[in-house]
Amino acid sequence: MSNALSRLLETRDWLLADGATGTNLFNMGLSSGDAPELWNVDEPEKIRTLYRSAVEAGSDLFLTNSFGGNASRLKLHNAESRVRELNRAAAELGREIADKADHPVVVAGSVGPTGEIMQPMGTLSYETAVEMFHEQAEGLKEGGVDVLWVETISAPEEFKAAAEAFKLADMPWCGTMSFDTAGRTMMGVTSADMAEMVEKLPYKPLAFGANCGVGASDLLRTVLGFAAAGTEFPLIAKGNAGIPQYVHGHIHYNGTPELMADYAVLARSCGATIIGGCCGTMPEHLRAMREALETRTPGPRPTLDEIAAKLGGFSSASDGTGDDSGAPERTRRRRRG
Repeated sequence: MSNALSRLLETRDWLLADGATGTNLFNMGLSSGDAPELWNVDEPEKIRTLYRSAVEAGSDLFLTNSFGGNASRLKLHNAESRVRELNRAAAELGREIADKADHPVVVAGSVGPTGEIMQPMGTLSYETAVEMFHEQAEGLKEGGVDVLWVETISAPEEFKAAAEAFKLADMPWCGTMSFDTAGRTMMGVTSADMAEMVEKLPYKPLAFGANCGVGASDLLRTVLGFAAAGTEFPLIAKGNAGIPQYVHGHIHYNGTPELMADYAVLARSCGATIIGGCCGTMPEHLRAMREALETRTPGPRPTLDEIAAKLGGFSSASDGTGDDSGAPERTRRRRRG
């Protein structure tokens, strides 16, 4: 399937994705507990500013403000009947900004987890998850996204449900999981498990990888795990800008632009093709990442010690795959900034 993202992937060695959505919106006045997706209709100019800031910082791809735009999560705000409307609005605003950009920009329709636990551990059935994701996907498709992008997933069944929903919507897609528990997702998936799962999907993504988690070092260890699995898919790295800290009543991520520039270059050397940031990543981080990717010569695949020396130690000794050779002894998380 030829589309804007696949065309870029055919001609570029790396692509810069965007940064944080929530962190930036909180800085614009979003209150904790409010649904960001409602701003697609209520505060459209602020969403335009969010998208535009990523494009102006050099992003080749940005995600729409639709992470929590499924019926289950919107039900918490009595907005479950507005799934199509809010997702379509998120995409339309994104399309508007991308089409005005001075370089090709991909609009990726963000699809986050349902917020429910899948059966048999929880109550959410696979069929219901597919329905929820499909409803959201159709709204994003109507609004004009180039690609669908499921992110921050922990359960393999939920990832598979999203893939099936995207097939029903007849849309290309990408997917990332969040590895935040000793190299595993909350539901126990390792980097090797994810790589194997993606290979077996009937409807495969354009690219897959990891986002969020506990810090840039851990995320790059996961990317190394994907590469070690021998996958031929383009890999995605979207790490947090350091570690969250509570400062003067607000959550602040301590990763500096310099650290995120180092992270971006290391991510490319680890095997990632689509490189961006997650929580705490602001436009100034993206500008530093873009400059580093454009000006620094690609290096060999880094060791875990080299990653730790640049970005700080790992949060755990293990990456979950059973191969801890070369893991640095210092696992206490230390970050510059």
